[in-house]
Amino acid sequence: MQDDKEVKIEEVSVDDATNTAEQPNPEIEKLTAQLSEMNDKYLRIAAELENTRRRSALDAESRARNRAMSVAEKILPVMDAVDAALKHSPDDEGIKSMAMALNSAFEQIGITKIASVGQPLNPAHHNAIQVIAVEGTAPNIIVDEMQSGYMFGDNILRTAMVVVAK
Repeated sequence: MQDDKEVKIEEVSVDDATNTAEQPNPEIEKLTAQLSEMNDKYLRIAAELENTRRRSALDAESRARNRAMSVAEKILPVMDAVDAALKHSPDDEGIKSMAMALNSAFEQIGITKIASVGQPLNPAHHNAIQVIAVEGTAPNIIVDEMQSGYMFGDNILRTAMVVVAK
């Protein structure tokens, strides 16, 4: 028994196979476009999140620094009182001890005294409240400090009140 069925074979060439592979499939193109769009959104959101984290860290640091400066400004009158007491009673051990403790605390938190006497006048750091003639001293040299000035890092908490040579 022989099958009398005929099978028709079409001629297929390699060119036909590549032509069908090159034909765009709209569904694949749509999915590729969606994937690209989603990837772009993801990258943008990730960058925005990183920027928000950085801004938040900087804001927190800035707030902490501002609070520390505010506390430091409130402590300055105490330091002024201790300095005045020390000038009035330079041999008092209690006052010396308190002054050393305050100076040590200031150093630990980053508060430094602005150098004044013997230095040239710097309007950013010094407030000249009096100008006097002093023999043997160049003009604009600070000869006395009426009130100490302080800095917190690079920020000036208070300028020094000084007397300057004419």
